[in-house]
Amino acid sequence: MLHMNNLFQYRRGLLAVLVACATSVSSIAAEPKDKDKITFVDHILPIFRAHCIGCHQGAEAKSDMDLSSYAKIMEGGASGEVMKPGDAENSRLWRLTAHKEGPKMPPREPMIEQAKVDLLFKWIQTGALETLNSKPVVVKPKTDVTLMSVKRGKPDVVPMPTKALPKKLQVTTERANSVTALAASPWAPLVAIGGQKQVLIYNGDTLDLLGVLPFPVGNPTVLKFSQNGSLLLAGGGRGGLSGKVVVWDIRTGEQIIEVGNETDEVLAADISPDQTLIALGSPNKMIRIYSTKDASLVREIKKHTDWIYGLAFSPDGVLLASSDRSGGVWVWEAVTGREFYNLKGHTNSVTGLSWRDDSNVLASCSEDATIRLWEMENGTQVKSWTGHGGGTLDVRFSHDNRIVSTGRDRVTKVWDLNGALQKSFAAHGDLALRADINHDSTKVYSGDWLGNVMAFQVADAKLVGQVSTNPPTPQQVLAKAQELLTQATAAQTQANNAFTNATNVVNQKKAELDAATKLVETTTQALATANATVKATTDKLNATKAMQTAVQQKLPPALMAVTTAKANLEKAKAALAANKDEKQTPALTAKVMEAEKAQTAAVAAEAALKQQAQDLAKAVTDLTTTLTTTTQQVAAHTKAMQAAQAAVPAKKMAFDAATQAVAPLKTALDQATAGLGNATNALNKAKAELDAATSQK
Repeated sequence: MLHMNNLFQYRRGLLAVLVACATSVSSIAAEPKDKDKITFVDHILPIFRAHCIGCHQGAEAKSDMDLSSYAKIMEGGASGEVMKPGDAENSRLWRLTAHKEGPKMPPREPMIEQAKVDLLFKWIQTGALETLNSKPVVVKPKTDVTLMSVKRGKPDVVPMPTKALPKKLQVTTERANSVTALAASPWAPLVAIGGQKQVLIYNGDTLDLLGVLPFPVGNPTVLKFSQNGSLLLAGGGRGGLSGKVVVWDIRTGEQIIEVGNETDEVLAADISPDQTLIALGSPNKMIRIYSTKDASLVREIKKHTDWIYGLAFSPDGVLLASSDRSGGVWVWEAVTGREFYNLKGHTNSVTGLSWRDDSNVLASCSEDATIRLWEMENGTQVKSWTGHGGGTLDVRFSHDNRIVSTGRDRVTKVWDLNGALQKSFAAHGDLALRADINHDSTKVYSGDWLGNVMAFQVADAKLVGQVSTNPPTPQQVLAKAQELLTQATAAQTQANNAFTNATNVVNQKKAELDAATKLVETTTQALATANATVKATTDKLNATKAMQTAVQQKLPPALMAVTTAKANLEKAKAALAANKDEKQTPALTAKVMEAEKAQTAAVAAEAALKQQAQDLAKAVTDLTTTLTTTTQQVAAHTKAMQAAQAAVPAKKMAFDAATQAVAPLKTALDQATAGLGNATNALNKAKAELDAATSQK
């Protein structure tokens, strides 16, 4: 895998090979001796003469486009201007020559040599000089962003987009580009990430894509928010060809400033706190400082002897720090450009610079693996520690004076000012290149070689989200949203069916439990009734038996009374028959009649007792039969009640189990329903995003 500085060298070296090859083919496209001075007369006109002027010269020039003179080119043709000095990517002259759009030039022929196309690109990009003595055509800033004074700390109004930013992706590729540029807004939940010919603006909390800012000059290598967060600066370009810095108003997404005409990509840049100056550096080893008022070059600093990797204005605007590939770190007076300190200590490329909010301490990081802190009173090193094995690639101060860093060990870390490790986040899948901390020091963002940007919660080091430098197109987002909605619908249906089935089981088990409980009640009541019947029958049987005993005890005396009455009657009848005295006859007759009555009464009494005894015997027999039957019923009801009672726990357990089974299914249903709602919202959002993107075309 290529190291970061090796990547720059590789890209630049590849271009050099292409140019060398082209030079051997045609001396017309020879690389200029002074790379900073590509001119129309010396380098571009020969190309046009060889390939274009046959059709585009004089009064008969096709499409009224005369390429034989600088003035005519600046006038344009029948379709309007053909060249935008400083913006080759959007210059029709280059796009037709590079076969980026039609009609391709020269017509019906292959594209001219790549080296010539690249030279044309660089000429336009570096200001379209006519001669060696000409000055580059400068694109004036659209607005004056200079501040009357520098406000330290949080601004009164936190800058956020006030309208929908454009979301049309400039480039979509199969693989994402490495995260060579990343910045978090100092005061707002915004994160800017460099993509291919574009800058992606994400919401730092939700990681939703808020906008896509075109960067047609090439790939961004540096991103910086202004100190108040209202502006976003991007520097970059095309390795070995051109480099620029552009500035957008973060509230509108409008590009308002463009400076620089480098012959290589910009590797470092920053905007001063008062927004009057923009500093940039590149492999050309020169610090160039431009005015934001008129995009004019204010100053050049030629101290560095190697590629410039870092530039950072101090928060108070007094100083400007710079670093390079050879380990050099300098501090300059921002206004005058005079050297303030030469900070010696690093032994390898210094890849990152960051100021503490009070401007008294500068942090630097290096491929020598160290993080170093420098105080500005005497320019001395006050702390140094090993940040990342193999090399530290980025370092940033937070508002609460902690330090975020990342490097070749693929791990992003948070340190205190003494170099004590406070947090270490999950490792990236490949080399970690850039890191920053958000406005309230609660989240850290870090990007890697594979193009992934990970967001971590500082408090618990938890990964909270991930985005890419190559986000999906609105069409892809819509297709994915539709797919997720289909999945969410199926999941919700499945969860609902499972919950419904489980609820039905609960109802069934509840009915079975209710029936078992009711059976216990019924058998218990039946047993109680049977027991009451047994008791009543037993009491009645005992009473009947007592009566039977009493009657049986009366029978002998009653039989004796019948015998006695019969004897008395016979005796009275005998006395009457033997009576000879008529005077005694009435009395004896009365005795006979009395004896007959007594006998009749005694016989009747005996018969009544016998009948009563017979009735009582039958009653005893009946009651005994009833008692036997009810006793058997008690046994049966007892058995039934016990069986019913024994069945209840199992029914209760089955009901409880069914009820418990419903709870997670209800939770799953709620989650699936919420997921369906989220998927529906995501689909609606994707449709709206696609409509918005379509309307922006």
